[in-house]
Amino acid sequence: MKKNNLITPEGTHDLLFEECLARRAVENKLTNAFRTRGYNEVMTSCLEYYDVFDPDISGISAEEMYKMTDRRGRLIVMRPDSTLPIARLVATRLQNHQLPLRLFYTQPVYRSNPGLAGRLDENAQAGIELMGASGIRSDLEVLTTAVEALSACCPDFRLELGHAGFFRELARQLPISDEQREDIRSAIETKNYAALDTILDALPQTIAVSGMRRLPRLFGGEEVFQQAKEVCPTKAGLEMLSYLHKVYHAVQDLGLGGRVIVDLGLVQRNDYYTDLIFTAYTEGYGDSILMGGRYDNLLKHFHCPMPAIGFGINVDALTRIALANGHYSAPPAAQILVYSENGYSIKALAHARALTRQGLRCETSVATTQAEAESYARSLGIGRLDVVGAQISEVLL
Repeated sequence: MKKNNLITPEGTHDLLFEECLARRAVENKLTNAFRTRGYNEVMTSCLEYYDVFDPDISGISAEEMYKMTDRRGRLIVMRPDSTLPIARLVATRLQNHQLPLRLFYTQPVYRSNPGLAGRLDENAQAGIELMGASGIRSDLEVLTTAVEALSACCPDFRLELGHAGFFRELARQLPISDEQREDIRSAIETKNYAALDTILDALPQTIAVSGMRRLPRLFGGEEVFQQAKEVCPTKAGLEMLSYLHKVYHAVQDLGLGGRVIVDLGLVQRNDYYTDLIFTAYTEGYGDSILMGGRYDNLLKHFHCPMPAIGFGINVDALTRIALANGHYSAPPAAQILVYSENGYSIKALAHARALTRQGLRCETSVATTQAEAESYARSLGIGRLDVVGAQISEVLL
């Protein structure tokens, strides 16, 4: 049987030197942006019970989750999403905490994607959750925090605003099953117009069917709102549009007008979103770099009902963009190599420690001869060799 001991599982990868530097730099920038907005860090377990991600609540299919069992045979998954574990955490350990809760995280999520989908199965993700707050003030706080966090890492991005309820309101008017509704949602998400038309052509041709057909094309600026009113003129639909319009103008007043677009074809795979949803893209990366929205009904499934909104940022994507833009290069070699003559190892270690306390990058040599140490230093571009014996001497290379 072939051993797979020299490769990583599909959808995962190792990171080397400058990749690690870029990853940490991105994480630090995002963390600083969240902290300055008053958000506090939480970490959740990588392993969660399957029930936390019940597909009926999460919208994450069982096939997408990495599953295993514990010693009692209970089904466990590797965390495919950070919002649900944080909702569980709030419901169990922060139930009596002062609201609203401002929480942020930086941790990987795991999803089993179809082969050749071009997506990683293990993704570093950072994000925030604002729990226990509703209304436009909290929506704008989260949106501006998203913009500030992205601006720190990736200045050229486009923010798209949508409303999770608009698709549901149109779907509610169609004579379709839950399975057909999911097929329509998937076709809209992937902009697969042929598949969408195939499904809708089989239905009685009503205003709602026509509206659903136009949904992926309701994309742009101010003009989208008038077009959308014609597509879904119900009371609920108009109220959603009115609210989204208000958010759109508020975001423009914050000076973000040039990078904000309305997209009513925005239909998230995560089924727990209820109202405002948003996503961000940047040139040169073929998928979203940020996804978020309001999920006011999610915490009731954990017996702790409260309104909430949040977003997650794809840290791996921002890392790749930073590397592609040449913002990070391989870390420089040490400035000094410390070599000890026989019997002076402890003195050499103390000397190296003194150098690092001065802020110098320093390695201690494991070579058995000074010549080997010099050869090693030259091969790495280390410019100075400190030889520690009864005296300490510096050799410039």
